[in-house]
Amino acid sequence: MKQLVAYLGIAAFLLVLNAKPASAQIINGAYKRTDIVQKKPMPLPSVREADVFWSRKVWRIIDLREKMNLPLYYPTTEIDGRVNLIALILKGIENNQITPYDASSDDDFKVPMTFEQVKQRFGAEARTEEKIDFDTGERTQVTVQGEIRPNDIKQYLIKEEWYFDKNNSTLNVRIIGICPIREFVREGDTSGQVQREKLFWIYYPEARPLLSTNLVLNQYNPAQQTSFDDLFIKRVFNSYIVIAENVYNNRDISSYLTGKEAMLESKRIEDEIFNFEQDLWEY
Repeated sequence: MKQLVAYLGIAAFLLVLNAKPASAQIINGAYKRTDIVQKKPMPLPSVREADVFWSRKVWRIIDLREKMNLPLYYPTTEIDGRVNLIALILKGIENNQITPYDASSDDDFKVPMTFEQVKQRFGAEARTEEKIDFDTGERTQVTVQGEIRPNDIKQYLIKEEWYFDKNNSTLNVRIIGICPIREFVREGDTSGQVQREKLFWIYYPEARPLLSTNLVLNQYNPAQQTSFDDLFIKRVFNSYIVIAENVYNNRDISSYLTGKEAMLESKRIEDEIFNFEQDLWEY
């Protein structure tokens, strides 16, 4: 019995002696960061129709050339798994996580589109071109596959609704949809005139799960990580109103005003929404 115990002790000692040290946990940084894939969309308060005392839909432009909106435009190429907003939206459409809707007729999310149709809106459809063999002079027809150019997206059109909840006595806003706007010059146009085209609408509540699991690059403080969903919900962007719900078929401001007057009209509508809440209170 004593010999058996001695043998077991020697065997255990040899196992411990030959055991390899556990591999150290690799942390790419000074501290362990939370896995963004596990992040859920920020919960929004429920609202009943009976509690909505007043509401108004507005459409606003987010211009990516403004400094505050640069996190939506950059990075133009993937960096450490991070992409810009349009690349993320296209990835979601290709993986059937987001449904694009036709923006040519209305903004009511009625006509769904396929990824191939989205590529056509970007001018990325296949086309036939004539190729000349300079050695033989022979002309042949070849098919050239176009490619999506995400950098053509310079603006986003946001559809949202402001409403006053009398149950909580608060003025709230909900983003309903996002529409990328492409700026490009048509092939063969020698004038160089820039064209603007609304590509498609995405229904924002459907896109929130994808937007909440992808980080926006914070150029000022990388320690404060925020998702695309947080950026929109917390209103960390600059924009201006181009359409407000009205009896004139929701006409654009640009249809009756231009230049400085159009910007002043946009500001007037913004102030009108803000002052509505302030005028309800008595001091």
